[in-house]
Formats: sequence, C-alpha cells, structure tokens
Amino acid sequence: MTDVILSLEKATKLYAGVPAIADVDFDLRRGEIHALVGENGAGKSTLTKVMAGVVTLTSGVMKIEGGVTAPRSPLEARQQGVAMVFQENSLVPTMTVAQNLYLGQEHFYNRLRGIYIAAQQFLQSLNFDVPPTATVGALGAAKKQMVEIARAVLHKAKVIIFDEPTATLTPEEKKYFFDLVRDLQRRGVSIVFISHALEEALALADRITVLRDGRNVVTDDASRFDRARIVQAMVGRDLSITLYGAKKTTVRPAGERILTVQNLKMAPVVKNNSLSVFAGQITGVFGLVGAGRTETFKVVAGVLKRDLFHGGEILLRDKPVRYAAPAPAVRAGIAYVTEDRKLEGFFETSSIARNVYLGLLAKFPAGRSWLSRREQVRVGVDWIERLKVRAIGDDAKVVELSGGNQQKVVMAKSLVQQPDLIIFDEPTRGVDVGAIVEIHELINRLADEGKAVVVISSYLPEILALSDRILVTRAGKVVEEYSALEATEEKIMYAAIH
Repeated sequence: MTDVILSLEKATKLYAGVPAIADVDFDLRRGEIHALVGENGAGKSTLTKVMAGVVTLTSGVMKIEGGVTAPRSPLEARQQGVAMVFQENSLVPTMTVAQNLYLGQEHFYNRLRGIYIAAQQFLQSLNFDVPPTATVGALGAAKKQMVEIARAVLHKAKVIIFDEPTATLTPEEKKYFFDLVRDLQRRGVSIVFISHALEEALALADRITVLRDGRNVVTDDASRFDRARIVQAMVGRDLSITLYGAKKTTVRPAGERILTVQNLKMAPVVKNNSLSVFAGQITGVFGLVGAGRTETFKVVAGVLKRDLFHGGEILLRDKPVRYAAPAPAVRAGIAYVTEDRKLEGFFETSSIARNVYLGLLAKFPAGRSWLSRREQVRVGVDWIERLKVRAIGDDAKVVELSGGNQQKVVMAKSLVQQPDLIIFDEPTRGVDVGAIVEIHELINRLADEGKAVVVISSYLPEILALSDRILVTRAGKVVEEYSALEATEEKIMYAAIH
C-alpha cells in the first residue's frame, strides 16, 4: 500500500473569507482504510466533499492517480472513480432499490424487468440481502447504506468516502458494516471514513488523520494511536478524565416527583411501563434497540399517542395528563430533544436565531403567531453565547453548521422554553468529544438548577457518567432500577438482555 491513489496539497476552502480547511496535506493509498477524526467544525466534511466534487477548493491541488483534477460535481468525481456515501443518504425514497442503483446509467430504452434481474445478480455478488424491487423509503438505515455502497461499487469507484456511516446503526448492523468495508478493501477499493466513535477508527483504519481548526494536526498508522492520543490531538488537551471519568461517589438527592408513568401501553412497543422522574436529578434510561425507551417518552411529550383503551396513566406533578400533540406538553413545561436532529430537530435553511425563536413561540398559545425581528436576534445571540454555538456568523443557516453545533441548536430550541422536565434522547449521537463535554456540562447544570432531566442513551459510559439513577428497559418496560453508586456496565447490560 505505498502508491497514492488520491492526494490533496495545501488544500484551502474559504467561506466568506473564513477558512473551513487551511493548507491541508492529505494522501490516500491504494487499498487502505483511512479514518478522518476531529471535533465538529474541524473541517472533516469539507475535506471529503472536496474529494467528492461537492465543493471546490479556493486554493491548493487535488490529484487522482498522480493527475491534477478539480471535480466540479459529484458526477464528475464519480466518473474519476471517487464516490461518497453521505451521512444523510442521497437515495430517492420513492424509487425502488434497482432504480436507485442504475439512476443516471439508464439506456434510451429500459425494461424494468431487466433492471431488476441485473440488480438482483449484482447485489448477490456483493452478498447484500436487499430485494431489488423494494422501495428505498421502506428500508432501514443499514439496508439503505448497503444500496449506497452497492451504487458506488457499481459505478466502479476506486475510492469510497463514508461520512459518519455508523451513526444510526445498531451494534449488529455496525459489525456487518465493518465486514462490508473490509470486503471492499480486499477488492482493492480505498476507503476514507469520518467517525466520531474513536474506537471504530482505532479498530478499522490502517491510518488515521486528525484535523483541528481546519488543519491537519497529525497523520499516522492506527497502531501508533490510542484514544488518549487522538483526543489530545483533536482538542489540544487531554479530555479523557473529563469525558468519562472515575465512578461516581455522590449522587443528587431526589426532589419533587415531577413525572409518574403507570402501566403505559403503546402497542406493540410499550407494554405496561411504569417509572418516575424527580426534580434535581438526572434519570438515565438504557435499553437495547426496540426496548421502548424513546417511544415511552415520546408519549409523555405528546409526540406519540398511547393506546386509547387501557393505555395507562401519565401524571405530571400528580395530575393526570394526556397530550394529543407536543404543543400542550411544551406549555405544561415538558421539552423533548429528539434523537434525529436532521429529520425532527430544526429548519435547516433557517438561521440559528430563527430556529431558537420558533422554539420560544411554541411555548405560547396559537394566537401569538407574529414574529419580532429584534426579539429573534436578541434571543438567538443570547443562546448562541450560552451554548457556545460555533458559526461563521449569527445569521448562519443551521444546515451550514457542524453536527455538534446543530445539536446545540436543537437543545437551545427546547431550553428557551424554560421547561421543568427535559428529555434528552441520544444527546451526543454523532457529536465529537469536545462538544460531548460541553453538552454533558449543560445537562449537569440543568439538574443542579433543579430541573428534572431524563437522558436516553445507548452508550453505557455516558449513562454511568451522567445519571444519578438508572432505569433499564427491556421488551417495552422498565425492568430494573439502579442508583449510580451501585450500577456497573455488567449489571446494566445483564438486566437489558436477560
């Protein structure tokens, strides 16, 4: 793996005069897996989008197999052998798998049956268990990713770039994805992948490049890295103790009982679920995929509806409530911070200030629909400063922000409502270590202020680091409760599985 298939020399990209990447040197060897890591806003996505033809360099040189090139679109990049699998997949959801595979490669006359047969044979050759006649919108995240990979291979890509490929996958799907990547490597394909999960970079990559503030800090063999070295290179200081430190020795005492859930049912996912949440505490909720964690709290927040008959009871400060929509729950002091920020969390083409201000307006009855430009700017600037949202300017659109900063905007939209009960669903998914520390500090501060805080997370170290009490869910209900003082990863996982 000594010959270089793709390289960037002194690569610089400016937005409004501000560098997203500056003087970056990067090379990808033939048949290697190369991980790109760094904080949100470090320039990872910009760098890979340059390779994929999504953005063009302000200055610098890109070479493919030694020849200077500057692809001006993803189509041009694909024609030169570079394909990118984006974090938000670029498939057409209303088309079938086969139609998506051959989109852009159609002949003048096409027989649909012929396309399906060709797609079936091609998918089988990759050992992908995806029906070619299935509509893409009906597929799960892992299967959609298989279609994206298959399309890249079908287009004879020599380089495939993955942007946060495992962010929405279950542990089983992640293992399958790793096997796919290694199989692509055996076929001679070179892989670049961005990941916030440092363990994945260490386990999968041959080499690792760390970016910080748009610059290449270090590139080295993966065997020469450990988690501490990567984190230190990413943020310029050691965060390993701050992030998931020693076992807790104290927990916050329970205050007023804010939420009581009794025998909640929402077929087929939530089954006779009962739990309590107290003011001044962080209640961690852990469970495997399908355990009903998210659905339970979406019912509490009015996003989903419980069963009409025998659906159980929800008490807010000992008073029965039933919300048919999120708006009355918001006005009652309940905030739900979604796990899917891209789909449910914000208006991506609106500014940060407008997103936060719309969150504030949701607190008021429907009669107040007018917008105050001055108030919008004031509220937006206030929350940008409070949550340290990093953006090119106060009027930046949310779509222009990095993942961690988008997550902060989603949180600001809820926190501006001054809720008493805040439900964080996977608050640090797809977020870098620097932003994780800031988000954890925010969550702890809310509990210290007396708020009732719920943290739903599938990452056990996060649950143990944040929680005062831990609820373990399985098969649609809470099956075990631990104080953070007695909880261990082994106990929690045992309760979640058995």
